[in-house]
Amino acid sequence: MSRGSDFLKYVISQLKIRLQTLDETICEVQKDIAKMNKYYWENYTEMDQYGYENYDNQQALFGQVSVSQEHQRQRSRYRKMLDSPFFGSVDFLYDGEEEPESFYIGIGNFARERGGVPLIYDWRAPVSGLFYDFDKGAASYQAPAGEMEGEILSKWQYKIRGGRMLYEFESDMKIDDDILKQELSANSDTQLKNIVRTIQREQNAIIRNTKDKVLIIQGAAGSGKTSIALHRIAYLLYHNRGSFNSSNILILSPNSVFSDYISHILPELGEENIQEMSFDLFAYRQLKEVAKDCEDRWDQIEKQMQRASQKASEGEGGFDRKNIADTEQDKSYQWKQSKEYVAAVEGFLVELEDRLVDFKDIQYGKMVKKAEDILHMFYFRFQNIPLLSRMDAVMEYFVDECETLWGRNLAEEELESVKEQFGSMYVTTDIYEIYNWLLEETGQKPLLNLPREERILAYEDVYPLLYLKYRLLPVADHRNIRHLVIDEMQDYSYLQYVILERMFSCNMTILGDRAQTVDAEVQDVLTFLPDILGKKVRKLELNRSYRNTWEIAEYANGIAKIQGIQYMKRHGRNVEEIQCISYVEAIDRSLERVRLGEDGYETAAILVMTQQEARAIYEDVRRRRSDVSYIDRDSECFQKGITVTTFYMAKGLEFDQVFVAGGDEGSPFFPQFMYICATRALHELYVLRYGP
Repeated sequence: MSRGSDFLKYVISQLKIRLQTLDETICEVQKDIAKMNKYYWENYTEMDQYGYENYDNQQALFGQVSVSQEHQRQRSRYRKMLDSPFFGSVDFLYDGEEEPESFYIGIGNFARERGGVPLIYDWRAPVSGLFYDFDKGAASYQAPAGEMEGEILSKWQYKIRGGRMLYEFESDMKIDDDILKQELSANSDTQLKNIVRTIQREQNAIIRNTKDKVLIIQGAAGSGKTSIALHRIAYLLYHNRGSFNSSNILILSPNSVFSDYISHILPELGEENIQEMSFDLFAYRQLKEVAKDCEDRWDQIEKQMQRASQKASEGEGGFDRKNIADTEQDKSYQWKQSKEYVAAVEGFLVELEDRLVDFKDIQYGKMVKKAEDILHMFYFRFQNIPLLSRMDAVMEYFVDECETLWGRNLAEEELESVKEQFGSMYVTTDIYEIYNWLLEETGQKPLLNLPREERILAYEDVYPLLYLKYRLLPVADHRNIRHLVIDEMQDYSYLQYVILERMFSCNMTILGDRAQTVDAEVQDVLTFLPDILGKKVRKLELNRSYRNTWEIAEYANGIAKIQGIQYMKRHGRNVEEIQCISYVEAIDRSLERVRLGEDGYETAAILVMTQQEARAIYEDVRRRRSDVSYIDRDSECFQKGITVTTFYMAKGLEFDQVFVAGGDEGSPFFPQFMYICATRALHELYVLRYGP
């Protein structure tokens, strides 16, 4: 027996003992809870009139329930550890000591008894940094007592499944490339993989970063950005127990399918899942009182691609990619998302005060407030309150005067009467109407004059309207969110970041890849983010990609022309380009090459540019095969088999085989389409062209 196998056998035996003890404890606690419930319901009517006994019994019951839940969480964690208790170990000789200590690293802490010395150390524990950050030789880690220095005498890596040792070996390297290649060569799954066994040194530095308020990660496709962000959240939760929990974290993710794809990671790492939401969904909820409905980002992309293709087809000869999407609609959209729009709003607000309010005397009973007094308070006493809330402050001042003079509080109906008088001084409180004033003053085309129940906002107006609302009314309180994660940062506009900065004052992890911008032009948000978020911004780049084979990575890089990216030398099939007569032939040729099942892969994808194409291809494939699914804006999960979707909905996902079908080469979106599609492929990539 090897050292790892011997230790594995011992740890599993200790885990089983702890699990048996936990089972017995949980059973006893459940009996106590049942008895307490029975006692409460049999006696609560006779408990003292002041409720002390009632309160004490409830608190005791809640305490036992909490204890039971904690024990059940421990049991769940230990059961998971039975499958694979550890994946690495380090023999470390402390300076001044004669004998080294062995530290085994796993998904969570485990000791023989509560409070005892761990047999297994959580991958997030300070000592675990030795495994990720150092080779053999001099090393150190930052413990609560200070920096601990010494020498790594040996490092071991293990693969354990079902409680059985599959392999173990001593490694001089940080995380051996052969192990990493084996992990990356595995088939794709419908869930993102956790990377605790293969965290690289540059990734570990980001995960364990607790100093920087705003951490911006620009990473190549396949560099592990999302995994790193989630592991960083798990690390922060582990090191801030008691002051920080999952409800204090929010992830802004691109869509529901992506949210489902990553939802298991934190539970796998021993943490509760956290809130996830698309920024679009948040914006729509904030504007529900302004309009009946709103278009989404996907509507905008489809419109832009349609206009660009139409303009290209109408042109003669070649085209200027930079200007091909430069229609009036696109110019309007770009201006409304820009720094210039923000400046225009600020200028508009200065003049709006005079236009928005018609001051007049207010009388209630014998109390009179002159228009000039109201004006003075509106412009000076309460000048720091947003415009559409400012009259409420003036009204409250008047109510206080009345109540002080009359020596009583105003009744509900009296307050409503006073509020109605003050509110009537606003020419309008409809933000939609005020937004139209702004558009007219800035030379933009105003929106249709419709009642609220008939308004459907174009996507280009969603965030401009939301920004105007936040300048006219108080911003909702989000102080409970203490860490914000923004994924796909390149797809957020200048205006959206300005809004986010107003909404959240918390720490942030922001990640993305400028080459995957879903727009007519690649956007580098790093050029303006520091100006918006302030000086406490740390920018990091991840230039090593782990997802694709060498052949696929080379092909993708030939499209994007990115400099300085390093790729894993994991070789596979050459990329195959196939010319077809029609999209029907392209689908035929794709399905001939799909290899799914026991002897093949788990996932394949047919990726196209537009939603119309995706729907047509899905319907075609569905008539031939049952293992096909379709992803659009309403989808909520990622399934095994063949997936048909657009390139922009596939962002963040990965597939064993990818078939890129069609694509309008005359569109300014074509390079991003090709790059995003190519970088989704783990093992095989086929590019199918059809048309004249």
